[in-house]
Amino acid sequence: RSCPAHVQKRQRQETSHPAQLLCTPQLLHTYRTLTDMPVTEKDLAEDAPWKKIQQNTFTRWCNEHLKCVNKRIGNLQTDLSDGLRLIALLEVLSQKRMYRKYHQRPTFSQMQLENVSVALEFLEKENIKLVSIGYLYDLKDIYHQDKDCKPSTLT
Repeated sequence: RSCPAHVQKRQRQETSHPAQLLCTPQLLHTYRTLTDMPVTEKDLAEDAPWKKIQQNTFTRWCNEHLKCVNKRIGNLQTDLSDGLRLIALLEVLSQKRMYRKYHQRPTFSQMQLENVSVALEFLEKENIKLVSIGYLYDLKDIYHQDKDCKPSTLT
């Protein structure tokens, strides 16, 4: 498989158009590898392009809301694990305070788990449903940032 004709034409013209960057050998190899995989494997691959786009978009969205409280998320998987930024985001979005006290400086893992629990409890009490989530992840999996955590079904 090769680049689209319009991109090849521009490359032949040797313009400095950004589309030239789309057809590097490495990207072509990745494209060929992904397009040869069955759809389910491609979509579930750890480095699936849509996952990175979604993660970056959500991170920017969170940071836009967290600006007003001088907080920032760099990595969703690690920066939410102590519960503080998650709590801050929920308070900004809802314009309400948490119903329970939480640890401002969670130095121990138990404190961090309790903070995540406070945030999840807040969502439940506010009747906020998580859209497109068919499974409930174990609280410990959220804390441990386990990418391959096994979801437990709701009963």
